[in-house]
Amino acid sequence: MGCTPTPIGARALDTAVAAAFTAAKGLHGSPRLIADLRDLGWEVSEDGGPSMRRQGLVARQIKRRNGLTKQDKTAPKFPDLVQRDFSAAAPDRKWVGDMTEIPTECGQKLYLATVLDLYSRRLLGAAMGLHPDADLACAAIKMAVAARGGRQVIWRDEQSERVIFHTDRGSTYTAHAFTTLCRQLGIRQSMGRVGSCFDNAAAEAFFSSLEWEVLSRNRFRDTIHAQAAVIDWCYTFYNHQRRHSAADGLSPVNYEIRESKTKPEAA
Repeated sequence: MGCTPTPIGARALDTAVAAAFTAAKGLHGSPRLIADLRDLGWEVSEDGGPSMRRQGLVARQIKRRNGLTKQDKTAPKFPDLVQRDFSAAAPDRKWVGDMTEIPTECGQKLYLATVLDLYSRRLLGAAMGLHPDADLACAAIKMAVAARGGRQVIWRDEQSERVIFHTDRGSTYTAHAFTTLCRQLGIRQSMGRVGSCFDNAAAEAFFSSLEWEVLSRNRFRDTIHAQAAVIDWCYTFYNHQRRHSAADGLSPVNYEIRESKTKPEAA
């Protein structure tokens, strides 16, 4: 951030680590907390683990979620264009998506459909609704396209160069409305095998983080409160603060900003 690095002692380290831990909502472990402090101008050479243990600070860990996949065996088949290679050399080369449910105390469930860019792990689309259907999937992909500047920005004339959108084989993603929309937007659909969560591991990892960092920590009175909490985590914390190993230890947005300055052709 342009600060002159400030040497830090054990007591000051504990104070700084505690403040960074709170700012990260208790979700950043030692490596991410130390990276946070360095971004703020602290000269930190010590592993943050001892400081966290001294203060009883334990970051929440990710756990696996249950999926919503319901296959339509009569629907069109799409090949797996990703083959578990969840890397991308530039933005808008490979997107991944999935859906999850969010329970509330009133008994009504809220559903979230997402679109992430594998280049930075940035969340481009997050549509929420009361039904896990094709309309929700369409809303999420439209949000993703809008976030990138519109169809004219992501469109590529060459079919083999068009952005890939990888999902499971759920009926929401094989529905006529969704497949038609993807064709109109110039998006190639890709799907993993039935029953293999590892074929869409990047999308699964996002929802596992959401479940463990938000859903397991809160009880939502109704869908309005659930939506507010989830959207805040998605667009305030995840995109702008949460450090990701696939983004060189930066948040998705900060990674894209940094890379756009060094690789303008990939922007």
